[in-house]
Amino acid sequence: MSKPNIAALGATGVVGQEILKILEERNFPYNSIRFLASARSAGKQIEFKGDKYTIEEAKPEAFENLNIVLASAGGATSLALASEIAKRGAVMVDNSSAFRMDKDVPLVIAGVNDEDLKQHKGIVANPNCSTSQLMLALKPLNDYAKIKRLIVSTYQSVSGAGKDAIDDLTEGTKAALNNEKYQGKKFKDYSIAFNLIPQIDSFTENGYTKEEMKVVNETRKILHLSEDVKIACTAIRVPVYISHSEAVSVEFEKEISPDKARELLSSAYGVEVIDDPANSKYPTPQYAAGKDPVYVGRIRKDLALENGLSMWVVADNLRIGAALNAVRIAEKLVEMKLYQS
Repeated sequence: MSKPNIAALGATGVVGQEILKILEERNFPYNSIRFLASARSAGKQIEFKGDKYTIEEAKPEAFENLNIVLASAGGATSLALASEIAKRGAVMVDNSSAFRMDKDVPLVIAGVNDEDLKQHKGIVANPNCSTSQLMLALKPLNDYAKIKRLIVSTYQSVSGAGKDAIDDLTEGTKAALNNEKYQGKKFKDYSIAFNLIPQIDSFTENGYTKEEMKVVNETRKILHLSEDVKIACTAIRVPVYISHSEAVSVEFEKEISPDKARELLSSAYGVEVIDDPANSKYPTPQYAAGKDPVYVGRIRKDLALENGLSMWVVADNLRIGAALNAVRIAEKLVEMKLYQS
C-alpha cells in the first residue's frame, strides 16, 4: 500500500501546530502533505521539516487526492467539510466534538479501542482531552476486572481553553502581583490567576457541565461500558499552562490490589507509573508537559468503594489529549490499511 497523501486542516491553530510538531517527531510516513486553514490564513507561509509551504483555503476542492485529513479547525468547520472530505475518499481524523457521540463515527484512542477504526465511514473522532488520558489508564484495569463505578475530578490547564485562556493566566497573574485589575478575555467572570474555576463549558439540565458529560458519555462509548456502570465527573479549570490532572476513584467487579494495578499499568500502552509516595515521587503537570506518556501515581485502595482503587493521572493535554492521539490514529489507519490508496 502506498504512503498516504495527508493534510493538516486548521494548521495555524494551537492544536494544529502541535500536530505538525508530532508528525515531524514521529517521522510520519506520507507521500505528500498540504496545509489548510481559513480564508484569513490562506496564502501565508508555513514551515514544516525545514521547507516552506503555502497555506491553502479549506474549500471542498482542496481535499481532492487526499487520503487522511488531520482536522483541528473547530466543530463548525468539521461539520461543514466532513461530507466533502469523505466523498472524495479521504478519512478525516477530527479533533472537535462534532462527531464524538455520533453512533456511526468511531471514537478512538490509539492503543485502547483500535478495532473500532474498522467501522469508520470516512470520519474518526478524537476524544475530549481529559477522556483521552483517562482511558489509557483505565483500559488495562478494565480488561483485568470490569469497571462497576467511576468517579473522576479533573484539574484542567488553561491551554485546553485556547490562546485567550493562556493569555488570561499570564496577564492576570502579572496584574495580581502588581495589585492591578485585569479583565479576562476567556475567563470574564472569575480570574484564573491564583484561583480555581469549577466550570468548564456551559451547564446542562442535570447540573453537570458539557465538559463533565463528555467524560461520562465518551468513557462509556470508548470502553463499551453498559448503562449499568455509574460514572460521574467534576471538571475544574486550574492556573496551570499545560497538562491536565485527574483524581480517579474506580470500583471494579473484583478486587485489584494496588500492586497488581501498578503491574498492569507499568506494561500498558502509553502509560508510565511514577508511584513512590514514601519518597514523594508522583506525576505533576510540570513534569508531564511536553512528554507523550500518561503518568499514573498515588495508586491506593479506595476506602469508600468496594473493590475500589484511587489514583492520580496526569498528561500533556495538547499532546495525548489532542495532537498526539490524532497522529497515532493516522498511524493506525496506515498500519491497518484502513484508507483508500
